[in-house]
Amino acid sequence: MAVKVLVPTALQQFTENRSVLECSAINISELLDSLEESCPGIKARLCDDQGELRRFLNFYVNSEDIRFLEGTETTLKDGDEVSIVPAVAGG
Repeated sequence: MAVKVLVPTALQQFTENRSVLECSAINISELLDSLEESCPGIKARLCDDQGELRRFLNFYVNSEDIRFLEGTETTLKDGDEVSIVPAVAGG
């Protein structure tokens, strides 16, 4: 199934400067593996040493934060849009 992934500018160095990728995956966890396969090195920027999503990155499936869904086990279906959004802080 094809899922569109929107990649932030800071990670586009791993995607040959592409801001949109198309991947096949049944959930976010599998999507991370698919991204790593097509864009070597990106998973280390998305996940910590324990394989958990980094705290300063937010993942959305069709504008829904996966933290309020099923986390990395959030199911994906054909045509879904996954956005990777870096957290913004400041004051």
